[in-house]
Amino acid sequence: MPNGCLEKWLHSNHHFLNMKQRLDVMIDVACGLEYLHYGYSTPIVHRDLKPSNILLDQDMVGHVCDFGIAKLLGDGESMVQTKTLATFGYIAPEYGLEGLVSTSSDAYSFGITLMETFTKRKPKDKMFTEELSLRRWVQDCLPDSIIQVIDVDLLHHEGGLVQRKIECISSILQVGLSCTTYVPEERINMKEILRALQKIKLQFIKDIVP
Repeated sequence: MPNGCLEKWLHSNHHFLNMKQRLDVMIDVACGLEYLHYGYSTPIVHRDLKPSNILLDQDMVGHVCDFGIAKLLGDGESMVQTKTLATFGYIAPEYGLEGLVSTSSDAYSFGITLMETFTKRKPKDKMFTEELSLRRWVQDCLPDSIIQVIDVDLLHHEGGLVQRKIECISSILQVGLSCTTYVPEERINMKEILRALQKIKLQFIKDIVP
């Protein structure tokens, strides 16, 4: 892909994605995962979603890649067990502790990636410890101190209507929290995630884009 991966655009000093571009990429990824989970008679769990596995084409459209450890769910299966672990920081608790993977574990990885995209903090950033994770940091700052977690470049580069942008990102990060609850059954699924992000984008365009 000519524009490399999302990780490069988030964490390189020489690249920048504005707020709409980041939201568009995450909607693209949500579309891809929703198709994997619901577009076939047999659901496919990606199992290793993270910014380095999201590639951007010439039009900055996001594509999910690297299906090396993807898992098919058999008839009636909602969860399977595996001994193959994915990337720490992005894997769901039940996957890391018990090797249990499901479409809910993909939703968890998506939620972590979504939070990283708008905070510019990796889940394994040195600021995080056993007591403070990326999710906990975001959760503790919502809604009143949300400005503390937002990637400052988003506000500096775009100027104007800052409060509306903060409210938009707050809504996006709330979706991320809903993806990453500890109990898999309490997480929203990819259909719900996609609808929520599309709704946020429509409101963003209405409020902010000239």
